[in-house]
Amino acid sequence: VLKQKANGASESLSTGQTSIKKKQPLKAGKSQEVTAINGNGNVVKSKSSNKTDSGSAKDSLPLVKPKSKGDATDRNLNGTKSNGKGCKEKKKNGDILKEKSDIKHKRRKAEEHAEQQPTEAEIWFDDVDPKDIEAAIGPEAAKIARRNLGLETGQSKQSVEQVLVKETASEGLTRAVAMDCEMVGVGPKGEDSIVARVSIVNQFGKCVYDKYVKPTEEVTDYRTAISGIRPENINTGEDFKTVQKEVADILNGRILVGHALRNDLKVLFLDHPKKKIRDTQRYKPFKQRVKNSRPSLKLLCEKLLNVQVQTSEHCSIQDAQAAMRLYTLEKKNWEAAIKNKHNNKNFK
Repeated sequence: VLKQKANGASESLSTGQTSIKKKQPLKAGKSQEVTAINGNGNVVKSKSSNKTDSGSAKDSLPLVKPKSKGDATDRNLNGTKSNGKGCKEKKKNGDILKEKSDIKHKRRKAEEHAEQQPTEAEIWFDDVDPKDIEAAIGPEAAKIARRNLGLETGQSKQSVEQVLVKETASEGLTRAVAMDCEMVGVGPKGEDSIVARVSIVNQFGKCVYDKYVKPTEEVTDYRTAISGIRPENINTGEDFKTVQKEVADILNGRILVGHALRNDLKVLFLDHPKKKIRDTQRYKPFKQRVKNSRPSLKLLCEKLLNVQVQTSEHCSIQDAQAAMRLYTLEKKNWEAAIKNKHNNKNFK
């Protein structure tokens, strides 16, 4: 009877112990005291180890071995495992890739910027101030415009031809034309003038008409030092009446640009509507800029276009080109002022 009681007590204790193990798994490395009854019926204490039989092992929860810092693994962006060092290397690679991407982006932006930049051949601003160009388009366009106008500072001066003429422009007639005449002296002292050469250029500075004129009177002063005219030039020139008619046909209905145009029209015995005359000598803003009430063409070109003209013998083609370039420089404001003046007259 005592043996049966002892066995029953042992079975109940082991069952309770098993249930405790289920609820509170033992920590590794620690032992726990368990009471038991030996064969003689005496209660004894014994240390139980962490090891259990196969049956209790199945019932108890498995112990999770903590991960050490050295053994910890991470997953990178590609889903592959790598240690801490590998992560650092991957991060470095990511930075390199980012830098390469930034370089490509900057290069693409630079190429787009280069494509958007205007070229000198595309820019010909006849009636726009370089400051307005810079505000609207950018400094590169303004730089080209100033260079075309001969206003670029800090650089060697361009040739007169480059400033006054647009190379790739149309050579035909335009709405506005510029005219200049060279004259020779007649009379006892050569004080009176007759026309010896007539030159007309279009809005882009291209010459559309240039003829020497046969004198209608005896020439007493060729004024070669200024006019550049010599006897052989005009002795074989065109008849005056023919030149007069051809010039009149060209000027008909067009804006006439020039410098001191009254003298040119006088020697041709021609007239032109006042509202269609643009005289660079009489334009008030030009007078104010150079501080001269009757500025010469040479002075205007030097101050406003930064080019030298009439340095020796005059050339009627170059003088007409210079007058036209001055007009196109101020065309927008000039035409607006004339339009406002006309509107105010009509309003009154």
